[in-house]
Amino acid sequence: MFVGLRARERWHQPQILNMTTMKSLSIVSDRIVSVVWSATLALLILAFGQGVWAGLLIINRRTSPAIPWCPIVMAFVLWLMWSYLSGKWWPASTSDARRRYLRANSVSGRTYAWTLLAGVLSIAALTGYWIVLFSLVRMRANLLPDLSKYPLITLVLVGAMASLVSPLTEEAAFRGYCQVILERKFPAATAITISSVLFALAHLTQGFFWPKLLVYFLAGVVFALPAYLTKSTLPTIPVHILADLMFFILVWPHDAARHLIWKSGADVWFYLHALQAIIFTFLAILAFRRLAKIPEAALALRADRMPGQNEWKPYLERSGTKK
Repeated sequence: MFVGLRARERWHQPQILNMTTMKSLSIVSDRIVSVVWSATLALLILAFGQGVWAGLLIINRRTSPAIPWCPIVMAFVLWLMWSYLSGKWWPASTSDARRRYLRANSVSGRTYAWTLLAGVLSIAALTGYWIVLFSLVRMRANLLPDLSKYPLITLVLVGAMASLVSPLTEEAAFRGYCQVILERKFPAATAITISSVLFALAHLTQGFFWPKLLVYFLAGVVFALPAYLTKSTLPTIPVHILADLMFFILVWPHDAARHLIWKSGADVWFYLHALQAIIFTFLAILAFRRLAKIPEAALALRADRMPGQNEWKPYLERSGTKK
């Protein structure tokens, strides 16, 4: 009898191993598909929003540069895009999925305030990193358009719309659709890392320079953390707008004039910017830790550790997240 039991055990062991191997392969393939699918959706959203804006700018500049009509048209396009991504219109069968992927959920004023504080501190740190890295590694400055020949009203309207196009499209693409899909298949830290890598790669149009990609990756983490903690893309949008304005106005216009410290030596400004990066990184971490303790963020964190973690949102919406 014992011999028969041992024989059956030996016969079942290969089957168990095969089932375990097949399950592991299934999980790996499922995760690879999730990464590819999330990246594809993010790039499609990004290409649509920024592609339409670039096309409108070119047409407006060539036909009637004194009449800034493209920001008005783009505002309507952004409304259409955001409405569709949030679940409106056809097809009704994908409406609920689109709403969940965008996750434009209302949050409290307290959450907005702490996200904004953490974001501003992070922006200050990122500008320090950018300037320090530009002084250490030879890189091409980001190309900025020559706006000196356009009327003031055109500059104001185009600048205002430009500060909305990237944040709205990129938050919907990377912190919404992309990260939501990834959070369902990976631990939070992995999902944030992958979405931030994809966000950085989307900026390869500004050159294949590892310091630039590093800063864009860190910016992606700064935008992704509040989206994960609050389960909403809305709080990060003002932070993204401020970041774009800061770099467009105060950082990028001066990149071409920066000198490598290996040739001209490090001046006091280099050390001040390095100190700026370190201090504001520390302060930003403290602010993010405080954001994670806000009740709605804490509820989201607890829900992510429980079975059925994607079903927490209806409860959160009923439990007073709006203020």
